[in-house]
Amino acid sequence: MFTGIVEELGEVTAVEDLGDAARFRLRGPVVTEGARHGDSIAVNGVCLTVVEHEGDEFTADVMAETLKRSSLGVLTTGSRVNLERPTAVGARLGGHIVQGHVDGTGTILERTPSEHWEIVRISLPPDLARYVVEKGSITVDGISLTVVEAGDAHFTVSLIPTTLALTTLGLKQPGDPVNLEVDVVAKYVERLLGDRAQGAGR
Repeated sequence: MFTGIVEELGEVTAVEDLGDAARFRLRGPVVTEGARHGDSIAVNGVCLTVVEHEGDEFTADVMAETLKRSSLGVLTTGSRVNLERPTAVGARLGGHIVQGHVDGTGTILERTPSEHWEIVRISLPPDLARYVVEKGSITVDGISLTVVEAGDAHFTVSLIPTTLALTTLGLKQPGDPVNLEVDVVAKYVERLLGDRAQGAGR
């Protein structure tokens, strides 16, 4: 489990095409400290498994399904990525519960800068709109954010200077894709209420 609090802005140092998969080499001095084979690291919100670890770099294999369903497929050598290690048991939950299982992708539609923050509007796939509510939580490229405005086809978030400086959302421009993970609690509630309604119908 992750919390959506990005630990560092890492970099893709190599991408190897494996046909039905890809192998990424990524640099991240913070997240690789003490890393071992089999550990999990979230890369732009996607939970990946460490295959090899050497110095401040690690490699991870990404299967075709993940490349298709997330924005990892557009990464190239030199791309910057958000990195986070799983939260430790007993640690503070600084963001919200994040699984590292991307639900879909959105696109940066508009950036509106202000003196002390920036409003970013992001497209929202229709099948995810019901899980996104005003003042609720959403994960964008692995970043735990609060929804400012929720529409049927888009939502907005407000970014503070720290988020702009230390994550990919400070770099991405209109037209760029982002990974989205909705609040898992909302999905559980929907399932439970659906099962209850079906039970009452019977």
